Amino acid sequence: MSSPKTDVFKNTPTDHKIHDLIKNRWSPRKFADTPVSDTDLQSLFEAGRWAASSSNLQPWNIVWGKKGSTAYDRIMKVLVEFNQGWAKNAPVLMLGVFDKKTPDGKDNFHALHDLGQFAANMSIQAQSMGIALHQMAGVKHEEALKEFKFPDTYHVATAIAAGYYGGEMSDLPEDLKGEEKKERQRKKQDEFIFNGDYVERAEVDQS
Repeated sequence: MSSPKTDVFKNTPTDHKIHDLIKNRWSPRKFADTPVSDTDLQSLFEAGRWAASSSNLQPWNIVWGKKGSTAYDRIMKVLVEFNQGWAKNAPVLMLGVFDKKTPDGKDNFHALHDLGQFAANMSIQAQSMGIALHQMAGVKHEEALKEFKFPDTYHVATAIAAGYYGGEMSDLPEDLKGEEKKERQRKKQDEFIFNGDYVERAEVDQS
């Protein structure tokens, strides 16, 4: 397995100490030309496989394809136009899909969370291998459901572009080159962490 290249890391201004695999992970829109092997993909999927899920229902499903394959082209077709403009740089494309129903036909309100757990596990595993993942909401969800013949109880939640960190800035459309160079930012903890009742941010600022 390859190690992440230090020259592609972004500055991550953390307020507290976190693991380097989390600190150095980010979502590029350009990727190295290096192919992602089947063995590497199986490691990513195995990491996802062992994610936590409500009642161990494991409602996640992953559709994937390598560049040059029919599956890749079919996934590309169901991305929104904006994402098609840069996702073509990725050696691998995936779709994250979940079953909205439990086996006994009840609504599974936790399924989207569980798919997120799968993707988070896969993301950290990928980072340990020098592989970047860029997750996308910009998918033609209903079209993708039909394209890949999932039942109506399923939902195509995300797409994921995957490949080794690297690539050239010239691979990107002009309007995205600046986005690639931006420093990473996150909300401060006191905007979303509550040791008790929820408090609106405006009230926090006044205290």
